[in-house]
Amino acid sequence: MMVAAKLIPQLLCWAGMVLVLARGFSGLRRVVAAAAPAGFAAGMAAACVLFRFLQGDTSFGIIRGAVGGGFLLLWGASVAALYRSSVRGGELSPVERVLRSPAFAGFAAFAAGLPAGAICASRLSASSGASLVSLLLLALSAAALAWAACAAEKRLPSQVTVSRTGSMAAVVSLLIFSSSYILRLDLFGPLTMKVMKFAHDFVHQFMESMLIPDHLFIRDYLWSYIGFLFGKEIGVWGGLFIWFTPVVLIALAIGFEPLPSVAHIRRGAERRKILAAALRQRRIRVVVPALALVVLVAAVYQSRFPSVEYWDPKPLPVAADASGEIFIPRKGEVDLEDGKLHKYLYKKGELEARFFVLMTPGGKLTVDLDACAICKPDGYGQAEGTVICYYCKTLIPLETVGKPGGCNPVPIPFTEKGDGVHIDGLTLINNWGGTVQSTARVKEGGK
Repeated sequence: MMVAAKLIPQLLCWAGMVLVLARGFSGLRRVVAAAAPAGFAAGMAAACVLFRFLQGDTSFGIIRGAVGGGFLLLWGASVAALYRSSVRGGELSPVERVLRSPAFAGFAAFAAGLPAGAICASRLSASSGASLVSLLLLALSAAALAWAACAAEKRLPSQVTVSRTGSMAAVVSLLIFSSSYILRLDLFGPLTMKVMKFAHDFVHQFMESMLIPDHLFIRDYLWSYIGFLFGKEIGVWGGLFIWFTPVVLIALAIGFEPLPSVAHIRRGAERRKILAAALRQRRIRVVVPALALVVLVAAVYQSRFPSVEYWDPKPLPVAADASGEIFIPRKGEVDLEDGKLHKYLYKKGELEARFFVLMTPGGKLTVDLDACAICKPDGYGQAEGTVICYYCKTLIPLETVGKPGGCNPVPIPFTEKGDGVHIDGLTLINNWGGTVQSTARVKEGGK
């Protein structure tokens, strides 16, 4: 019970997934009830193997990639559903007959259980460490919930139907919401970062190739619009478009489903009754995609405002000696070896630089700017084996802090001695100034 209490959101999502799958594969609930827990247990075992043999963020990346792969499949299925309903009239194809078979029902339930079990094992490992007893309790809880969900599905009215794509939308959205509780498995944050980077690179290359800054027709007010493409808002709005479009397409596909032919029925009342029933079934099938849309909204909120308190200490002021060297003792007001991020602020005249010192999991100290070479210098926070860029919400594993590139904090040269670390103040100021200048967005007048 203690294990289940730590995973209430994930287990509720799991029960919802099984419920939707059981109704989506009508008449095959026993197949779903057997295959889904098996997939869940296999996903747990696979996650434990990944955590045991892979270091750093690789194991989390594989699990996140599996959930992302499901989202890509949902995109393809939504486009195909819209095309089929609007072009081919919704007739049952040989492929669709296979999709209705018991073998495919078992495969789909097992495949849905794999990432669900991996996500639960990931959160269990991150919160308290996954012992064999806790994993067994988790597997038993998942199996009990799966059977309970199938029993509940049996009691639903027969009029409540779910389309294949609608059930897929619900399963994928629940997986995404379940993973959003774990920072290193979140999908929306990395998606917005990739959209923002694509927009930045595309606009930059377009402006350079067309020599737009040198054209006389570019006026000052146009740069305010171009500046929007260089801000983080473009990543959020572009990410939202990609995020919600599949579910919207599925709802449209259901709305475009052809009504039954009633031309051969002579009685008008009977024709109206058949059409009304078809319209009622269409509205019922839209309910599940609508609920999936709500779940995706909740996942976005969880991603943007995670229920995680970041370790973000107030920068401590430091000064340089007569030779311009900054000294930070290994033991003193703060303990540099406690594995926490410790921020400092150095001022020289009107110039200042913000940096931090961190002991990485490998046991090495690193000194880095509280900024990267890509984003605005909003700084970093620390949580769950990562540091997070506050500007773009990118997670950087602690193992890679101190290495240059990407959204990693910019490393600063330093000398480590037994008593602490020694940093050249002028080098620190120059690196901070160069980083802030290089990450400045479009300036006034484009100059």
